[in-house]
Amino acid sequence: MTLINTDDLDWERPEDERASWKRKRLAAAAGGEQIGCSLYLLPSGERSWPYHYHANNEEAMYVLSGVGTLRLDGETCSVSADDYVPFPADESGAHRVINDGDEPLRYLLISTMSEPDVTVYPDSEKFGVYAGAPPGSDAERTLDGYYRIDDDVDYWDGE
Repeated sequence: MTLINTDDLDWERPEDERASWKRKRLAAAAGGEQIGCSLYLLPSGERSWPYHYHANNEEAMYVLSGVGTLRLDGETCSVSADDYVPFPADESGAHRVINDGDEPLRYLLISTMSEPDVTVYPDSEKFGVYAGAPPGSDAERTLDGYYRIDDDVDYWDGE
């Protein structure tokens, strides 16, 4: 393990223009393996990852500065500096962060780093599968992809 300072890390930006958050992967930079921790900076008027929950990885959010709205388990609540909220690894942990404040929303997102994992996106009725490396990891995966929930096939289909 290595001591790191956030000032020594570059901000990562998402590849998709529909997302404009910035992230610094703190745990990865320090050599963490079982617990992930990233510093996020979400600009005013923007949203984080799509509304989702994990089947195998618990997450938690700690707000450092700014204000916003958290959609959690189908409800909304305001979040601000020093708020902490866990996201269980089930449907009750479904979440999305929205910065409806005037300043950037700065927060830590902490998670277990277990694989395989499945993420479920209730709004778009799809799910993601990750094997070989957990979500949030840069390691190579042996299997990953996103699928519509309604695209279910029979177990013996194609066999």
